[in-house]
Amino acid sequence: MMKFNRKQRIFLVGCPRSGTTLLQSLLAAHPQIHSFPESKFFDYLYPDYEPKRRRFWLASRRARAQFEKFLTEMGREELQHCLPWYAILASQYTHTFLNLLDTLTQEQGKSLWIEKSPPHLRRIDYIQKLVPTAQFIHILRQGVDVVASLYEVTRKYPKSAWGKPWSLDQCINWWITDIQISLSYQDQPNHILVKYEELVAEPQSVLQELCQFIDVAFDETMLQEYSRVAQQVSLAREPWKASVSNQIQNANSTKFYQLFNEEQRRYILDRISNKRLTAN
Repeated sequence: MMKFNRKQRIFLVGCPRSGTTLLQSLLAAHPQIHSFPESKFFDYLYPDYEPKRRRFWLASRRARAQFEKFLTEMGREELQHCLPWYAILASQYTHTFLNLLDTLTQEQGKSLWIEKSPPHLRRIDYIQKLVPTAQFIHILRQGVDVVASLYEVTRKYPKSAWGKPWSLDQCINWWITDIQISLSYQDQPNHILVKYEELVAEPQSVLQELCQFIDVAFDETMLQEYSRVAQQVSLAREPWKASVSNQIQNANSTKFYQLFNEEQRRYILDRISNKRLTAN
């Protein structure tokens, strides 16, 4: 069986509502690349509230249920047995998860996979210790548009994935934190940062740069088949991703002016005015 190397296991991360699904769909439309619905695997693997488990690199008690849910949502329940009943270490879970994605990719006759889960952005250090050869693609989007989109989607679908409607400050703080995380990795060779605004303005140019990063040749299929792929990597319980199948276009700032009054807009701009999508 073909062995996967560091250039064949790639994690796509970014703040929610930054275009992660669009970029995932474009990349996964490449003949050599496979991708999946969001697993959130490492977010559930990390034992946030279990300090003893963190100290000994044990998996969170939530990890097995999330692993099984991931397979169920893909209709591959028969693969749940691949996680040994005795698995308790984070390394055991990670080994099983990576091998699973390798197998699913090989079933499709492809040689490279991209795992996209926005929460993994906040687990990069953890992932890099468990998967030291991993590569990461970050996507960054202007704050006013992310804040507006988060504010809207958490109200429209509060029970689906967001828990409850997010406050304006929660949306702003989330974007600020995620942008700072991505920028902290921009000089590391196994990380590449992409701006959403550049992706929608010049998709072919951005995709060519990304293909060079992951060492595959650019293929026109990426721009032709991404709508079909978007439906494959999105789940029925994620209706907020439906627009990804539409023609690529820059809809920035529209929601910002529709959702917020003048006072709210001034407040948002004041909070994010000194935050840039580059460190320079």
